[in-house]
Amino acid sequence: MTNGRATQKDVARAAGVSQATVSMVLSGGGASIPAETWERITKAAKNLGYVPNRFAQALKTSRTMTIACIVPDITNPFYPSLIRGIQSIADGQNYDVITVNTDGTPERERHFLDWARQGRVDGVVGVFFTLKAKDFNPLVEAGVPIVRIESSKKRGGEIPIDDIYVDSRAAAQTVTEYLLGLGHKRIALVAGRGGPQAHRIEGYRTALSKLGHPDHVVIDDEFSEMGGIRAAESILAGDFRPTAIFAANDLMAIGVMQSLRERGIRIPEDIAVVGFDDISAAKLVTPTLTTVAQFQWKMGERAAQTLMDRLRGQKTGAGTAVEMPFDLIVRGSTSNE
Repeated sequence: MTNGRATQKDVARAAGVSQATVSMVLSGGGASIPAETWERITKAAKNLGYVPNRFAQALKTSRTMTIACIVPDITNPFYPSLIRGIQSIADGQNYDVITVNTDGTPERERHFLDWARQGRVDGVVGVFFTLKAKDFNPLVEAGVPIVRIESSKKRGGEIPIDDIYVDSRAAAQTVTEYLLGLGHKRIALVAGRGGPQAHRIEGYRTALSKLGHPDHVVIDDEFSEMGGIRAAESILAGDFRPTAIFAANDLMAIGVMQSLRERGIRIPEDIAVVGFDDISAAKLVTPTLTTVAQFQWKMGERAAQTLMDRLRGQKTGAGTAVEMPFDLIVRGSTSNE
């Protein structure tokens, strides 16, 4: 060791490989190197306490060994689990993760794409509420791979942008059909602006239209508890009297429940409530919240692994689209059983 610090030469000796192989693995390259060798090298580096000089590496390899995770609202409990899934894969590939918040606005989404294009990070995993595929062209042209977490069906395309998605339309239709199956004929939906809103409204309306039932949609500016409170107040002040309210995310559903309780409206006896996302708080509210699980950790892992495959050269060419599962979790806000 040099000055008490492990070097790549020390790691190579411990792992029984060449220093060049160690350098490729620890810099995130070497797509042809067997997985077993990767594991042996990373384990040796960890045991020796090897700490890479990231500045020197960046100068030598033009890589920062850092990826960006771009999300609309870092305070929304949906995203920490997603980020943890991303980081669990990045850690195993010796990459750091920087998470940034856009507030779901086009200005901030474009700002962070420009930031990534300047070479601040090697790749991007992101949830984008406003940008279209063409908006990512400058990033693609700069050679920065990107994986999007999406809320609608995707098919891939010629541009090398990869999508990981849950079919929000199908999930919302499943929720609405479940409520219809319980006998509800007057179901309201509340949602925030942008993001998955349109897809969830479409699925909700598709289910209602099949049976000829009316729809009633209230849009607030925020996918938040306060947004749910405002939306519930709007519904209760109007002429449409629902027996069930479907909120397009769990935070809004919790806000709806708060508003109903304050007015002495029983859940689910008077009005049933359903959310979307299955955040940890869904199991903690009273009654517990029926919702749609999206398995955010697994989504994050799949997105990060796709990005790593691009960075290591194991994945090339046209963009791909991978559908992830969802599950309706029935709890006390719709059933007394």
